Amino acid sequence: MSLVIFLAYLGACTAAAATGALFGPGAWYDRLDKPAWTPPNWVFPLAWTAVYLIIAYAAWRVAVSGSDLLPLGLALWSLQIALNGLWTPTFFGLGRIRGGLLVLSSLWLTVLLTTAAFLAVDGFAGVLFAVYLVWLTYAFSLNFEIWRRNGKGAGAQQGSA
Repeated sequence: MSLVIFLAYLGACTAAAATGALFGPGAWYDRLDKPAWTPPNWVFPLAWTAVYLIIAYAAWRVAVSGSDLLPLGLALWSLQIALNGLWTPTFFGLGRIRGGLLVLSSLWLTVLLTTAAFLAVDGFAGVLFAVYLVWLTYAFSLNFEIWRRNGKGAGAQQGSA
């Protein structure tokens, strides 16, 4: 049963990751003015794969903990994975740079709250989520800088961001 629980969380992560296959960077993204510290496109799938594995494992640890905070922690986990899956279609699919920032802001706050809940349940699960928070902070900074460099009205494919 424990393996089934882990696979369920990994499945949710896989669903969120699938948005990257559906809405990858296109020519519009290549034309955007990006900071020098933007990694090559191939880095993102590797980093996100690692993140998805650790957050699925963290959720599993909390799910099997039996803690009284388990419902809160897993509700927050569910919200963050939904927001996570929303960013790629917003940023790449719709070409909404500012919309991506709004999604990332909500995601970052939700991951911060999830990290706190997970730390209260299982210290290691909380530390794993803190790694995710660091990665999201970098992603937010990159999204913000792309928005700043390309103007407040910069929209990729369908108008303003």
